[in-house]
Amino acid sequence: MPIIDNAVYVDGHRIDDPSSLEQTFEHMRDAHGMAWIGLLRPTEEELQQVAAELSLHPLAVEDALEGHQRAKLERYGDTLFVVLRPARYVDERETVEFGELHVFVGADFVVTVRHAEGPDLAAVRARMQTAPDLLRLGPEAVLYAILDQVVDDYAPVVRGLQADIDEIDDALFQGGDTGLARRIYELAREVVSFQRATTPLVAMLEALRDGADQHAVDVELRRSLRDVLDHVIRVNERAASFRAVLHNALTVNATLVTERHTETALAQNESVKKISGWAAILFAPSLVGTVYGMNFEHMPELDWTFGYPMALGLMAATSVGLYLAFRLKRWL
Repeated sequence: MPIIDNAVYVDGHRIDDPSSLEQTFEHMRDAHGMAWIGLLRPTEEELQQVAAELSLHPLAVEDALEGHQRAKLERYGDTLFVVLRPARYVDERETVEFGELHVFVGADFVVTVRHAEGPDLAAVRARMQTAPDLLRLGPEAVLYAILDQVVDDYAPVVRGLQADIDEIDDALFQGGDTGLARRIYELAREVVSFQRATTPLVAMLEALRDGADQHAVDVELRRSLRDVLDHVIRVNERAASFRAVLHNALTVNATLVTERHTETALAQNESVKKISGWAAILFAPSLVGTVYGMNFEHMPELDWTFGYPMALGLMAATSVGLYLAFRLKRWL
């Protein structure tokens, strides 16, 4: 069975490392302790074995098996079912990767089901085992520690997204980056996915805070949950600001691209005007020369003394006239 870690705790201390789930359940009941079971990508048969022993609700088990769930908190009798969407920033690809973590919390047990390598729950367990005063508060304390770890892991993601947005701001007015609009769009999609992972946590933590009063949860643990809630609110505010900035960046980029195209079109139009003007100036004397180059026998100007100077003068006058006209219209 894909058991990452499996232990029984009594009064905040780890008392045994069972070799199987059957031993875990026995020690949990004999010592009246808390079992903490960590599973990684369990099969249906394996998870059903745990569900049958701990009386987990079938709907929650089905969600844990299928995966691809949104972040949520549901209560089935005395058992809480929590779905979290941990995230990490991958520097090499400058992208955000999302995982999925399911947590079953009962009166005397915590079961975590992971569908990805993250988050590092071994670090959570190690930290809790060095704080027996916190661990003896029971499964609610373990849930708090897991939530705290997931939210803390959002901080590097926020920093990574901020760095990407800063790069976009720097490139926005430099021009020449034809893929900038695509990059902005892809980053905006990551921010939206990040919001989908973090936004539900506010309602979840508020529900846990409100439920703490009904279930006599320790005062310090309530304060710790409020601290996690504050962190989540700040993360959501940053994510919302990222989305607004990227929306504005996409609009500004579209405006700049349009301006560049307009400037290019205007520059091309000016070039066309100049070419057309000089073509017309050169065409006029060519037309006169072509007429007098036809070598007709009966042309009055052929026998006229001033015929040749007149043809040259006509060419020059036409060219000068056209040049002045185009200069007046600012084509040249």
